[in-house]
Amino acid sequence: MSYDPDNIFAKILRGEIPSTQVYEDDDTLVFMDIMPRAEGHCLIIPKSPCRNVLDASPAQLNSVIATTQKIANAVMRAFDAQGVTIQQFNEAAGGQEVFHLHFHVLPRYENVKLRAPGQMEDSAVIAANAEKIRGALAEA
Repeated sequence: MSYDPDNIFAKILRGEIPSTQVYEDDDTLVFMDIMPRAEGHCLIIPKSPCRNVLDASPAQLNSVIATTQKIANAVMRAFDAQGVTIQQFNEAAGGQEVFHLHFHVLPRYENVKLRAPGQMEDSAVIAANAEKIRGALAEA
């Protein structure tokens, strides 16, 4: 399968679709999920094109996983979480819906289930959660 440069994350990278950004470096971008399954649910993507783990270069994987770790620690602090779930899906049969490599980071608490998928969150809530994560990153 080939990379589709018109996928939604590629459009976010080009600024064609708005997103609530949390963190950016030379190689990665972090933004909030608009249909979060937990407060603070965010996504980490490489800035360069790749479909998923199966075609990513070692450099892309190194950058994305380093940012994922940084964000996971910030999310834990920002939401006083007891744990964190990191999800990554590959190809449609593996659950992937957007075909640009991405990692989900979700703060977790004992005995609290994830929300059902597909529920849009209010943009003010998303913005407030992004600010909490930015604050935790600044304190690190």
